[in-house]
Amino acid sequence: MTQAEIVTAPAAASDTPPSRPVAGIAWMIFTGFCFVTVTALVKTLGGRIPAAEAAFLRYLLGLVFLIPAWRQLTDMRLTGRQWTLFSLRGAFHTIGVICWFYAMTRIPIAEVTAMNYLNPVYVSILAVVFLGERMAARRVMAIIAALIGAVVILRPGFRELDPGHFAMMVTALVFAGSYLTMKVLSSQVSAAIVVAMMSITVTIGLAPFAFANWVTPTLPELGILMGVACAATAGHYAMTRAFAAAPVTVTQPVTFLQLVWSVIVGAVFFAEPPDPFVVAGGGIIIAAVTFITWREARAKRRAITPPIHATKH
Repeated sequence: MTQAEIVTAPAAASDTPPSRPVAGIAWMIFTGFCFVTVTALVKTLGGRIPAAEAAFLRYLLGLVFLIPAWRQLTDMRLTGRQWTLFSLRGAFHTIGVICWFYAMTRIPIAEVTAMNYLNPVYVSILAVVFLGERMAARRVMAIIAALIGAVVILRPGFRELDPGHFAMMVTALVFAGSYLTMKVLSSQVSAAIVVAMMSITVTIGLAPFAFANWVTPTLPELGILMGVACAATAGHYAMTRAFAAAPVTVTQPVTFLQLVWSVIVGAVFFAEPPDPFVVAGGGIIIAAVTFITWREARAKRRAITPPIHATKH
């Protein structure tokens, strides 16, 4: 995740009627393109640089985007509880990005993309367990459908699962913990501080893992990682513009295009054959998440499920 993320945008968008749906869809299409670029760039690194180091360098290089928020950071006054929550979120996200970078070196791009769609489902489940939020029967059915979609993707018992698959399951789960922590913090401090503190704490959290098995990167590899930071920042900026132009119920279905593009990029650039089970399973998950978002918008209550693209990088 990057410094450009606006954590309050989903809630605001889901509470307002559509104003510019075409613009919102266009921005979300560009968002998907940016995040597929991020995934492809990480894939090109291969496995020479350890996952923790690659993630550390990506976040370290991305700290340049904190410069506009520097004055807010120096002026902030946090309570002990807020420091604890920021540290906890940093720990969650640190584990998540390590697992995500590792998964990218092990399994096809399309599978990484499809399994990442599970994050909002985990958020909904953990919100019930830890925040005491209630879940209607229809929402339970949508979550069950999403989990069925994950089974379609993984097909346990019909093929050998790679460690990368398990890494992505951990990624989605710990990112859910990160976003529930964000939900608490976003009601207490500004969005800029929430995003900036996450970037700083994740960079610090990744440092010991990176230096434990350091491999000196080449200049081209550093260039790729800088490209990852730039593409992720552009993606989150575009996502924010999409939510400003139209509600989540309009833009959410468009995110399925990211899976389609991931299949195309994987096939063309990485010789990864298209897997119809991955596309079908991802489609089931997207449909379930879209239904959850629609129901929340109908109920006009604050959404607890973040946009799926906000759960990575």
